Order: sequence, then C-alpha cells, then structure tokens
Amino acid sequence: MTLSFLRKSSALLFGFALLLSLNSRAQVDKKELIQDNELTLEEAIQVALANSPVINRALLSVKDADELVKIAYGDVFPDIVSSLGYTRNIEIPVQYIPAKFFDPDAPEGALAPVQFGTDNNWQGGFTVNQNIFKGEVLVGLSTSAIYKTVQQENFRATSQQVITQTRMAYYQVLGAREQLRLQETQIKRLEQNLKENRAREEAGLIDSYAVLQLEVQLSNQRPQLIEAQYAVDEAYRNLKIAMGLPLNLDFTILGNLNDFDIVSATASNADNKNIKEIDRMNAYSYQKEVMPENGLTDRRGDLRLLDAQLKLKDKEISAIKSRFLPVVTAQYNLQWSAAEPGTPNFFENSNRFKTLALNVSLPLFKGLKRVAEVQRAQIARKDLEEQKRLSKLNAENEVASAKEDLNKAFETAEGRRQALEQAQEGYERASKRFDNGLGSQLEVTEAEVQVRQAEVNYALMVLEYLNAKAQYDLATGMVPFVDTNNVE
Repeated sequence: MTLSFLRKSSALLFGFALLLSLNSRAQVDKKELIQDNELTLEEAIQVALANSPVINRALLSVKDADELVKIAYGDVFPDIVSSLGYTRNIEIPVQYIPAKFFDPDAPEGALAPVQFGTDNNWQGGFTVNQNIFKGEVLVGLSTSAIYKTVQQENFRATSQQVITQTRMAYYQVLGAREQLRLQETQIKRLEQNLKENRAREEAGLIDSYAVLQLEVQLSNQRPQLIEAQYAVDEAYRNLKIAMGLPLNLDFTILGNLNDFDIVSATASNADNKNIKEIDRMNAYSYQKEVMPENGLTDRRGDLRLLDAQLKLKDKEISAIKSRFLPVVTAQYNLQWSAAEPGTPNFFENSNRFKTLALNVSLPLFKGLKRVAEVQRAQIARKDLEEQKRLSKLNAENEVASAKEDLNKAFETAEGRRQALEQAQEGYERASKRFDNGLGSQLEVTEAEVQVRQAEVNYALMVLEYLNAKAQYDLATGMVPFVDTNNVE
C-alpha cells in the first residue's frame, strides 16, 4: 500500500465508528511507505489514525473493556467444578481404642490397635455454585458497560487530539518550508543583483561600495538559509512523530501558505485544495464580538469523558452500598465414592450421593470500613464534578481564545494581502528606476527587504489562522473525520 494508492483508493468514511474500524486492521506497512511520495493533509491524518501509538493504545483500552464485560457476566453464570481423586493406602492407618471393647477381662486403661480404612479409595463428582442474589454482581453488569463507554470516549478524545496534532504539525512544515523558500528567493535576488552590480562596476557606472554592500548583505543571509533548512527538517520530524512513522521515511507534503486565501471558500491553488476542504468541514464565520455560546463545548472529548467517568463513579458507589445487602447462593453436589481392599478395580463398587444447599450471608458489622468506603467514593465523585467544572471553564476560554485568533486573522488578512501586493509593486518600480539610472542600490535593497517582510507576514498570518482553526475545532469538539463528515 503506497501513499499514492491511499490517494486513489475509495474515500475515507468519516465518524467515530470508522476510527474503530481503521484501527482494527493492521497498521500501515511503513516499509512500503518509504518512497518519494507526496502527502495531502487528509492522507497524513489517515496515516496518523492507522499508525499513531497513542491511537493504538486507546484502541487496546477499548478491547480490554470488552473483556471486562465478559468477566462481569462470568459472575452471573454458574461456576461448575469437577474433581477426581484416588488414594492408595500403602499402610492402613491404625487407631487405638480401649481393649475392653473386645475383651471385658482386659486390664483397665489398656488400648487395642485397630485398622480403619481400605487399600483403595476413589472420590469424584461435580459441584455447581450459582449466585442467586449478589448486589455487586448486578451492579457490575451495568458498570462494565459504562466502563466500555468511558474507554470509547477516551478513544474519541484521543482521536481528536491526534488529528489536531497532525494538522498543526503539517501546517508547521508548510510554515518552515515557506521560510526556507523566502530565504532562497532572497539569496537568489541578492546574487543576481550582485552579478549585475559587478558588471556595472566594471563599466564604471557605480563604485565598489555598492558592490560591497550587496556582498555583506549576502553573507548575512546565508546563515539564515542554513537555519531555515534545519527548521524544515525538524518540522518534518515532528510531523512523522505525530503520524507514528519512522524518522527515516522521506516524503513531501502539499500546500503553499502564500497562495492560501483564508476568506475564500475555495482554493485557487490545487496544492491547497485538500487543506481548504478540511478547513471548511467545520466552517467558522467571522464575528466582530466574541461572545460565549452555550453548549458549544458539549462535544469536546475531555468533557464527554468526564461525564462517562461520573456515571462510572455512580455505579461504583452503588456497588459499595450493595455490600450491605445479603448474598444468596445455591450449591449442588453430585459425588461418587468407592473403596476396596487388595488390587484396585476402579469404581467397581461405587456409591453416589447428591446435595443441594442454599446459603444466605448477611454482613452485620465490619467496623466502619464499609461506611468509609462509601464516603470515599462520594468524595471522589465530587472531585470529578470539580474537574468537570474547571474543564468546562477552560474549554469556554479555549473556544473564546481560538475565536479571537481567527477573528484577528480575518481582520488582518486583507491588509497583509494588500501590503504584499504593494511591496511587490514597489520592488518592481525600484528595480526599473535603478536600471534607468534614476534610483540607487539602497532603494532596491530596501524594496527587496519590504517584499520579503510582506511575504513572511502573510505566510505567518495564514499559519496562525490554520493553527487557530485546528485549535477551534478541538475546543468545540468538531474535529474533522471524528465529528464532521461533509465538506461544504
């Protein structure tokens, strides 16, 4: 399975149920992925869902919950035990009884040895134990189902986190790559200007100082190019970790920040198409005032997980209280036994017996242990309630902060775009003035710096928007491929 095959395969079915099925299959073969391939954002998320160790651990917890459900039902079904034993008396035990039992004339206090038992003894049978009423067992059945819900909610929250981390790591690669591209463009411009100025110097049109200025500027830019190259490598490593891939796997990602329009509903650049589609799955509408919205965080994975944990704690409290109730059990025994002297002849002369017993156990007093256990469980539940209250406050703050960051991006987008266009126009004019002998090299250099700064500012604005959008989706619990299914 190659990454190009992933792109051409059938579309990913969205939703939480799909995430379970994605992780139930074998992990993506990493060796087959080590090719010179290009990844879209959706493919990066698919690979992360299939290979992330965090996702796989959460899935194992769900599977473990399934086994705990089976264990809980085990206390409802009867417990059947069979046994079989054989004893060979090499020397039959001897017991001493008063001799007067056999001889009335025996001295007072005299004892006579008597052998009890046979050479061969067999025992075997079945025992069936059945819980008729046990409060903890009844509570445990519903508790196991809730525990599974807790693990499913944990899996959902983990999936939201992994997808968000993958998105932000993907965007970080685009940002680092854009910084590298701008450094490379800057150096190419300086090298071209230096070449032209050296020719002008030889023709006597400018002095050597203008050439020296460009040489100094070029020397200052080259170390920044090296730093930008290392930044790209680091960003790719972080993306590979988020996707659960080996660090020696080489691939490139699609996307261009400088061609991304955060306002438009479509992407003008084909490389940005998939990024735009995922961005629009949970579309955000610009609002001048950021106001809290009731219920906006109800889909958050951490809050839903706390809700499930509260239900689980309620069941735990019920289970502890049920220890005050009587326990009723039944036991059925079917046994065979045989005994004979001399050479063994298994079960030739066996006897069978059956018993049926009903046991009622009522705990009367165990100190204050059970009362303290109930109180501790109730305290733990109140602690969970406080955790949820704090988490909800943090969630509302995260939503508001993400909305503010998104609004800031929307409000500055047009200005950044306009500044970039103006800087490019200024550079073209400065270059023409210099070529015609009307301007100076300093004007060209300053115009070039303004173009580079405008490009950097626009790319950073887009990067901040994409990161804020990923955080907004997570904060509102509307993460693509987990909670959103359709592209607008």
